[in-house]
Amino acid sequence: MSQPGKPNRLAEATSPYLQQHKYNPVNWFPWGPEALEKAKREDKPIFLSIGYSTCHWCHVMAHESFEDEEIAAVMNEHYVSIKVDREERPDLDEIYMNAVTMLTGRGGWPMSVFLTPDLKPFYGGTYFPPEDRGGIPGFRRLLVALANAYKENRAPLLDMGAKVTERLKILGDMPGQVQEPQLDQIKAAAENLKKDFDEVHGGFGRAPKFPRSLELAYLLHFSHIQNDPQAWEIFSFSLEKMARGGIYDQVGGGFHRYTVDEKWVIPHFEKMLYDNALLAPLYLAHYQLTGSDLSRRIARETLDFALREMEAPQGGFYSAWDADSEGVEGKFYVWSAEEFSQALPPDLVALAAAALGVTPEGNFEGKNVLTRPFTEAELAERLSLTEEKVRLGLRTALERLFMARRRRVKPHRDEKIIVSWNGLMFTAMCLGTQILRDGIYYEAADRGAKFIFDNLFKENRLHRIWSGGQAAVPGFLDDYAILANACLDLYETDFNPEWLAAARHLAALMERLFLDEADGTFFYVDSDQDVTLVRGKSVYDQVIPSGNSMAARVFWRLYRFTDESPYLDRVKAVVNRFMGNALENPWGFAHFLTVPLLYLTPPLDLTFVGPAGHDQIKEMLTETYRRFLPQRRLILKDPEDCARLEELAPPAGVYAPAAEGPVAYLCYDYTCQPPVKNAKELAARLNQIKS
Repeated sequence: MSQPGKPNRLAEATSPYLQQHKYNPVNWFPWGPEALEKAKREDKPIFLSIGYSTCHWCHVMAHESFEDEEIAAVMNEHYVSIKVDREERPDLDEIYMNAVTMLTGRGGWPMSVFLTPDLKPFYGGTYFPPEDRGGIPGFRRLLVALANAYKENRAPLLDMGAKVTERLKILGDMPGQVQEPQLDQIKAAAENLKKDFDEVHGGFGRAPKFPRSLELAYLLHFSHIQNDPQAWEIFSFSLEKMARGGIYDQVGGGFHRYTVDEKWVIPHFEKMLYDNALLAPLYLAHYQLTGSDLSRRIARETLDFALREMEAPQGGFYSAWDADSEGVEGKFYVWSAEEFSQALPPDLVALAAAALGVTPEGNFEGKNVLTRPFTEAELAERLSLTEEKVRLGLRTALERLFMARRRRVKPHRDEKIIVSWNGLMFTAMCLGTQILRDGIYYEAADRGAKFIFDNLFKENRLHRIWSGGQAAVPGFLDDYAILANACLDLYETDFNPEWLAAARHLAALMERLFLDEADGTFFYVDSDQDVTLVRGKSVYDQVIPSGNSMAARVFWRLYRFTDESPYLDRVKAVVNRFMGNALENPWGFAHFLTVPLLYLTPPLDLTFVGPAGHDQIKEMLTETYRRFLPQRRLILKDPEDCARLEELAPPAGVYAPAAEGPVAYLCYDYTCQPPVKNAKELAARLNQIKS
C-alpha cells in the first residue's frame, strides 16, 4: 500500500487488515461508537467495507479506489466509512454477507455495503472497479449516485433497508420443523452430496473449486460407518487429485485456498490456517484406513508447514499467508522453465520437470504451478528408471527447489491468532501425534492451547483474537466450541484430566452465555455483547464448522466421557432443531450431519488402566490410534492418581486395575467385553468391531 500523508484512525487498530489501510486518504473509522454516532449525528449513510488481510481482490480495490484521492474525497464528504476485518468480527460479516446475498444473489470479499445510520443495508456488492467495467458499475459513479439518492429521494433506500432487515430477522430465526434424526434420512443427505461429485477431477462442482473439507469429512464418516463404497470413492479419489494438483504446495507443503480451474491446477495462492487444519485430518484418516504413503506424506508435510510457517514463537498459530508477493499474485510459488532448471543439478532437470509438470510454455501466465501428475511407478516406466532412483532424485530436487524458493520475497503473513481456527489446528496436531507417532505435533497443540488460556481467557471469558500483543474482541460461539473440542483431543493424546476440566468449563460457559432457552440451541454472540440488527445463531457450516454444529459435537463427546444426561439433552436439542434444515440443504450442514450420524452409531468405549508410561499401555494405545474409529471414547486411568479423572469422568471409577499389570476395557454397542491385557489381543477385538 502507498503511504501518502499522515495515517488515519486505523493506525490504532490491532488488526493487520485495518493496518493495511491506515495510509489511505479515506477517513476510515473502525467499527464502534465513534463512527456510528457520527453517522446519526450528521445524517450520513455508512459505507461498510469488510475484508481480510490476505484477500487479493481486497488489495486490488484498495489500490484502485481507496488510495485514489478523488474517490476518497467523495467518500469523506458524503459517507461515514467503516473498515471491518471479517476474521475479527465474523458476526458482522455474517449479517452483512447475508444482506449482500439477498440484494445481489452472490457474496464474497471485499464486501461493500451501504447502510442507513441505523445500520440497515440498502445497497451492496463485492468488488467494484473505479470506473464502469465489464457490466459492473464504477465505484466513483456509484458513490455519487447513492449519495444523491440518499439526500434527494431516500424513501426507496429506506424501504429497501427495512425489507432486507426483516428478511435477516427471519433468517436469524431459522424456520424449520423439529424432528428426530433417522438413519435413512442421513443416507438421503449423503446421496444429495454425491450428486455434485466431479467424477473426472474429484471434488465437487466446477470452477472455482474449493476443497470442501467438511463435505469430504462427512462422506468419510458415512462411508466408514455405513460401509458405502461410493462415498468412500468420492472421498479417496478427491484427496488424491488434490494432493497431486497445484492446490497443494508441492515444494513447501500445505494447501492453497482454492483453484480457479476444475482440475485443481491453478490456485488462488493464499493459504489459510483453517483449510490446512481441516484437510490434514482427512489425509491422516485415509492413511489409517489404507496405509497410503501419499496420504501419510501429505498429512505430515501439511502439519510441518503449519509448524514451520504459521506457528507463533509464544505458541498458537497465525491465520493466513497472502496470495501476493511483491505485488504479484503467486510470484513466490511459480517457476519459469529457466528458474526451475537453474535451481537443480543438470542431471535432475528432466526427471523433476516430468515429475512436477514443468514445461517451457508453463501453465500459469508463462510460468509453472508445480503439480505431481504421475506416481513414482509411472515416472519410472516413462523415464526407464528404477522407482528407487525416481524417489531419491525427486527428493533431492524438491529440497533444492525449497532452498531456492526460500531466497524469494515471501508473501505477507497475517499474524492474528484466532481462537476457533487455532482450535481446529490443535485437533489436527493431536491427531498427527496419535497417528504418526511424532510428539512434535502434540507439543505444538499443548503449547498453543496453554497460550490461549493464559492470554485470551480473562475474567472467565474467552477472547477471540490475539494481535499486536493483546487480546481483542469477545469470543463467539465457535471460539468456545472449537477450543473445547480441541481440549478433548488433547486429553485423548496426553490424558491430562485438566483438559477435560477445561472442556467442561467452556461447555458451561456456552450454556450460560449463548444458550437460547426457548429451543435449546445457541446464539452466536454472547448475552453480554451488543447485537447488530439480528442476534443470529451461526447455523450453517461454511469453511469451518458452525458454532451450533461444533457445540453439538462437544456436548456429544462430553456425554460420552461423563454419562451425564444434561449433555445428551443439549445434543438432542440442537440436532432435532436443525435436522430438517440439514436434510433440505446438506451443503450447509455437512459437519452438523456427522453429529446425528455418530449419535445413531453404536458407541465404542475404551478405558486403559495403568501408568501412562508403561510399555503395555503404549503398545495398546498405538494399536488404538492406528485405526479410524470416529465413534471412539478413550480414557486412560492411572490407579495411583485417578481422583481428579474420576471427578471429571465418573465412568472411569468403575474400572479396576488388574493384579497382573495394565489392562484395557472395551465396551461396544452397549456391551462390555472381558479385560484385554496386551496389544495383540486388543487388535483382535478391534478387528471384530463392525461399525
